[in-house]
Amino acid sequence: MAAVFSGAPPQGGPGYSFKQTPTAASASGERQHSFYPYTDNGGSTLGISGADFTILAGDTRSTSGYNINTRYAPKLFKIGGEGPDNKGARIVLSVVGFAADGDALKERLDTIVKMYKYQHGKNMSVAACAQRLSHILYGKRFFPYYVHAILGGLDEEGKGALYSYDPVGSYEREQCRAAGAAASLIMPFLDNQVNYKNQYVPGSGVGHELQAREAVPLPRTTVEQLVRDAFTSAVERHIEVGDGLQMMIITREGIEERYMPLKQD
Repeated sequence: MAAVFSGAPPQGGPGYSFKQTPTAASASGERQHSFYPYTDNGGSTLGISGADFTILAGDTRSTSGYNINTRYAPKLFKIGGEGPDNKGARIVLSVVGFAADGDALKERLDTIVKMYKYQHGKNMSVAACAQRLSHILYGKRFFPYYVHAILGGLDEEGKGALYSYDPVGSYEREQCRAAGAAASLIMPFLDNQVNYKNQYVPGSGVGHELQAREAVPLPRTTVEQLVRDAFTSAVERHIEVGDGLQMMIITREGIEERYMPLKQD
């Protein structure tokens, strides 16, 4: 995501500068002030869809460079439903990157989904919500939300549906996706264990004759263990990920939320 926003300040540095190195222009008393509106608050999220469920997960650490702002900053949010607690919601949004933009995006999408239900008397489908989120992000393309969003739910056939986004609204439906600081560590693991990349049928041949293992939806218990393994591994290798693991499991019965501690160092 850093490639999308060039000219970002050094990692861990402030987002603004009230005093810069004096230049010839400032010899006359002129001083230039600058402001950079973005920062990266670290953390990682992931999503995996199954035959009849979708699981989204994220750590709860919020950072600014080498500083920990808080050890509990949720990155997963229920969308829609009733009231401030989103009772009865069937869609989950995960956001990672700039926490303030993530909160603003979540509030905007949640309001739109709730208004849809009040106006039409039915819940918005996850596919319609996914497209609406794309429109929101694209509408801010000249001053983007500095987040990597993942949206999850169940489609109209009851199958797990997972959508991943870039900061300006491009999106696609996938079986699994990791985002955030440790995405480069987690995504290869998911590619191998969920998408079966570089896995072959034993005894199917030699070299190019090997038959790739067919990717099929994994059981829920297996996916839950993969999520725990992914974050347990990530916290060992990335300082911006840790403290706690928030997991939301979307099924026909609703959304089940779980929490487990992670390393705090």
